[in-house]
Amino acid sequence: MIIQHYIYRELLQKLLWILSLLILVIASNRFVGFLADAAEGSLPPDMVFLMLAYKMLATLPKILPISILVAMLLAFSRMDSDRELVILAAAGISKVFQIGIVVRFALVFCFIVAVITLFFAPWAEQGVHNLKERAKQESDISGIKAGQFKEFSQGDRVVYVQKPSPDNLSMEEVFLQVRQDGKLGVLTSDSARFRLDKKSGNKYIVFSDGRRYVGTPGLLDYQITEYEHYAILTESGETNAPGAKTAALSTAEIIGSDNKTYIAELQWRISLIFSCLLLSILAILLMQAHTSDRKYMPFLIGISIYLIYSNLLGIAKTLLNRDVIPGFIGLWWVHFLLGAILLALYYLPQYRYKKQAGDKHQVIPAD
Repeated sequence: MIIQHYIYRELLQKLLWILSLLILVIASNRFVGFLADAAEGSLPPDMVFLMLAYKMLATLPKILPISILVAMLLAFSRMDSDRELVILAAAGISKVFQIGIVVRFALVFCFIVAVITLFFAPWAEQGVHNLKERAKQESDISGIKAGQFKEFSQGDRVVYVQKPSPDNLSMEEVFLQVRQDGKLGVLTSDSARFRLDKKSGNKYIVFSDGRRYVGTPGLLDYQITEYEHYAILTESGETNAPGAKTAALSTAEIIGSDNKTYIAELQWRISLIFSCLLLSILAILLMQAHTSDRKYMPFLIGISIYLIYSNLLGIAKTLLNRDVIPGFIGLWWVHFLLGAILLALYYLPQYRYKKQAGDKHQVIPAD
């Protein structure tokens, strides 16, 4: 049908425009942050674009619902301002038919969101986690510049490197000063490299072929030790090594689990799919119920409802994580609440029309 294809084209154009704009803004902001991390040495430069790609794919499901809501509002607002909705109504295109077009369009979009949310987004989160773990091991080397001092452990350990190795994974001609229990220790070594203990999360510098000087400043009781390999703790990790977050777990791993955290994560992913459909219907109902001359009112109401809705989803997820509410209630009550608002918006114009018609036909008794 020509009218149906016309509305589809209008919705798709607005959706691609809004989605591209949001991706550009968020990607630019994150790119600047990653560049700052690379300049500080906490993120190797060769990981910047890969980290940005993973992060944007992981963020995509979170911006898709608001994108489709704004796109729907823009499309129907433009059609309303050009009196196209009035023409459609005069041509016999009912509001139910318009809602059906929106629902069919949203269902296709929900399928795309489901694939990204359930499969690609967790894979991207895992990629981000792996890059961060790799960056922890490489950032120490990349953050040390030849001829400059670098402090660790709040200044208790100071490293000086004459030059990095050709592969940039280790250091050559290294000096380390350590303060511990009132004593001063100095190590010199031909080479050294950082090591990360994955179990404890502790970071070490492993020196090779050098000397160790230990003593009390001001006294001549220094002990000199030659060593082949010597490890010094530079940073204490967490009691447990950081693992991948729940968002990085695949859907197959969390589905069917009794763990409240996994249940909350699964319901959150499904909620992103439901959000696209519910918010699409919200947009068309707001435009149909709009009777004010102020064109921005549907946007104001729609964005307000979205903010409340998304915040309630976050609160419900937190409550489920903390086992405050049972799993069968979970995040579903938020969707039911929005569903009730949609029903009110659908029947409100009909109720208003019947009331006005009843007032006109009401007979006023004579005195």
